[in-house]
Amino acid sequence: MVYIDLESTDVYENFGLEYYLAEEKKLEDTVFLFWRTTPTLMLGKYQNLAEEVNLPYAREQKMNLVRRMSGGGTIYTDLGGWQFTFIDRYKEEGIEFKKYLSPVLDALAKLSVKAEFNGRNDLCIEGRKFSGNAQYHLGESIVHHGSLLFSTDIEKMVNSTRVDEYKIISKSIQSVRERVCNISEHLQEKISPEDFKELMVSAILGEENKANRLELSKEEILRVKELAKTHFQNWDSLYGKNPKFNMEKIGRFPGGKMHFALEIQKGRIQEASISGDFFSTLDPEEISKAFVGLAFDRDSLLKGLRERGLEGKLYRISVAEIADMLA
Repeated sequence: MVYIDLESTDVYENFGLEYYLAEEKKLEDTVFLFWRTTPTLMLGKYQNLAEEVNLPYAREQKMNLVRRMSGGGTIYTDLGGWQFTFIDRYKEEGIEFKKYLSPVLDALAKLSVKAEFNGRNDLCIEGRKFSGNAQYHLGESIVHHGSLLFSTDIEKMVNSTRVDEYKIISKSIQSVRERVCNISEHLQEKISPEDFKELMVSAILGEENKANRLELSKEEILRVKELAKTHFQNWDSLYGKNPKFNMEKIGRFPGGKMHFALEIQKGRIQEASISGDFFSTLDPEEISKAFVGLAFDRDSLLKGLRERGLEGKLYRISVAEIADMLA
């Protein structure tokens, strides 16, 4: 096994490194990474950003948004949590979790943490989830990566993901606290996230593998940064890969109520119908037409609607209020 010690907390660069090691620098030995990020929401490959993420809250908290190359659900992670990655040569046709989770479970056992695999893609302690996992194939490689809640902010985790509008957030947090846990709650002695990392890495590598560590050259680091921008840190990878979906939303503004019915494909509004009890100097068709073709993210909506002359045409309703409400 080869271990690369990541100091970066930039999620885009860390996913860029996964890509580099899987697709370009194809080592024969299994590669092991153990890393973390600043507050980040990681979407699964097949998920709809608009349905999964509380975008106003994520913007307010300055959270990163990224789409993984693997399936599965949305993961919130911060500096109180860790991610681990195994990159191997492609040997099986299907997806096999247990092979890569066994070393993690064994390492936790050495810390006297009794954890188990739930049979799908989660690791649990006493029935409460602390780790979600996913896999994908890239060229001749298989990439397995997972999260570890160590001392993650559970309240921010709940607030940043979509919950039913009719649920009271405090009850939602209470419900999540019953289903998830931080590993730190189950340790016999209190340790820092950094100490936890060192203990886990040492246990997974084992004494005989401690010297098998790899450092990237300056040229390789530059290449990883390029891959981060190309595959993860851009509009198309996040919004453009959203599946086609229809959205209906009601906005209540000082100037009245607006009902939005939108069809969105590849991150852009294809059809729009706007109605409500608001006041405007424009015809309904003109208002609806202003939305068609715009990229469906807050900044693009704000810029596009202003360029198309909607600002000031709706009584006591600003374009910024519409963009904030929709995306």
